[in-house]
Amino acid sequence: MDSVEIERCGFLCVHEQTVERVLEQMPDDEKLYDLAELFKVFGDSTRVKILYALFEAELCVCDIAQLLGLTQSAVSHQLRVLKASRLVKPRKDGKTVFYSLADDHVRTLIAQGMEHINE
Repeated sequence: MDSVEIERCGFLCVHEQTVERVLEQMPDDEKLYDLAELFKVFGDSTRVKILYALFEAELCVCDIAQLLGLTQSAVSHQLRVLKASRLVKPRKDGKTVFYSLADDHVRTLIAQGMEHINE
């Protein structure tokens, strides 16, 4: 049987000042849970495709469905998830609802994510 290498310190030495400093800066569990939930939204490739399309232009459900080869129903479902996570925002123009990225934070997340994977 192969032995499994476990990462650990070579000796027991807790760096108390560093641990204290990090603890002081650590958000409460609820905030960290919310952050984890936000990143879960990015864990679905369809939602990421929608976000990237909206990174390029403001689009309606029909536009997104055509671009991604999805049904309007599937796109609407994913947009509800993205809207609930405050990643996209709607704008009504007559009977048509256009979607765009919610703010520059979302634009930055996508741009930096693409930069990271292209390195």
